[in-house]
Parts: sequence; C-alpha cells; structure tokens
Amino acid sequence: MLVNSLITGVLLQAEVEVSEKEDLYPHASELIIGAIAFAVLFVFMWRWVLPRVGTLLDERRQKIQGELERAEATRREADAELARYREQLANAREEANRIIEEGRKTAEQLRTDLQAKAEQEAGATVARATEEIRAERDRVLRELSTQVGQTIVELAGRVVEKELDKTTQQHLVDEFIEQVSGSGNGKP
Repeated sequence: MLVNSLITGVLLQAEVEVSEKEDLYPHASELIIGAIAFAVLFVFMWRWVLPRVGTLLDERRQKIQGELERAEATRREADAELARYREQLANAREEANRIIEEGRKTAEQLRTDLQAKAEQEAGATVARATEEIRAERDRVLRELSTQVGQTIVELAGRVVEKELDKTTQQHLVDEFIEQVSGSGNGKP
C-alpha cells in the first residue's frame, strides 16, 4: 500500500511538471551532456566494440568460407570417387565379358577337340576292323584254297585214277590258287 501511494505521488508530480510549457523542450545543459555522452559512447563503440565485432564477423566469414571450401573439396572428392567406382564397374563388366568369351572359346575348343578325338578313334576303330576283316578274309581264302586244292587233287586223282606225288600235287594246288586269285570271283 505504501508503494501504491508513492507511485500515485510521483504520477501527480509528473503531471504538474508536464503541464508547464517550458519543461517540454530540453535545456541546453541537457543537450550538451547528451552530446558528450553520445560522443563518449560513439568513441567507445568506434574504438573497441566495432573492431571486435568486425573481427568476429571476419572470423565467422572465414569459418563459413573454409566450410564452403571443405564442402566443395569433399564434393570434388566424392565426384572423383564416383568416377573411380564407375570406372571399376565398367572394368569389372569388361572383365566379366572377357571371362565369358574365354569360357565360350574354351568350350568351343574343347568341343572341337573332343569331336576330332572321337573321329580319330572312330577312324582307328574302322581301320582296325578293316584290317581284321582283311586278315580274316585272307585266312579264310588260304583255308579255302587249301581245301579246294585238296578237293581238286582228289578229283584229279579220281579222274586220272592214279595217285599224284606230293610235288605234282603242290604244283596243281598253286596253279589253281593263282587262277582263282587272278579272276577275283573264283571262276577260271
């Protein structure tokens, strides 16, 4: 309550002072004191505060510029890394294609080699079979000529009705074999 009464008293006194016309404009002494205070404050601000604020702003500007430069350097490094990765990917694709192509060539060569080997084995088998057939044919022809020769000798002996000696018999057999071999079909 005491505070309320003091505030009311100050307000009443302020109304009385404001009501006087000469209190509306500042006095010369107040203007001079205000100008001096402003000049002191201006010099203080100009001399100590503004340089410090300028220094802080320069530091802030340099910090921001450094961060921008680091960001740009990081971006360039990222671009370079991306280019390296793309190059490695392209190289990997080329390598994969090369390996696939080598695999195809190897498979084709293997197929060709196996085919040639199979043909060679088939040719060898045919050659062996042909040789065996020729040997068997020759053996059969020898047996047949021997049997035919003996049969001819027996027939000739019956026709002549005499016994041929061994030399004559061998001579007749050889002659008959030559005739059979020469004609190719067994007919003289």
